[in-house]
Amino acid sequence: MEFITVIYSLSSTFPSEEKFGLTNQIRRAVVSIALNIAEGSGSGTDLEFRRFLKMALRSTYEVMAALEIASNLKYAKKDIIERRLQEADELSAMIAGLIKKLKTDS
Repeated sequence: MEFITVIYSLSSTFPSEEKFGLTNQIRRAVVSIALNIAEGSGSGTDLEFRRFLKMALRSTYEVMAALEIASNLKYAKKDIIERRLQEADELSAMIAGLIKKLKTDS
């Protein structure tokens, strides 16, 4: 949830012409991470939870790609983008670890 706040704050600094472009896309992707985890956790089975976790993982990669685009377009300072990429990478590792754990427990 904290990552959502961070990405919303960062994307608010993107140029106004990106409001319906990259800003919207990165925000939808970061929210999708949390929503898929929440929906999957209430699914009732490990198999279904893993399916939603995989969607959350893909959304995390989408955020990372959007951050790279923002960096290339110089929409934020490189060190800020790098910090957010590191956080996204840590988040993706946690999600992947949970997927693996649920698979081995099945």
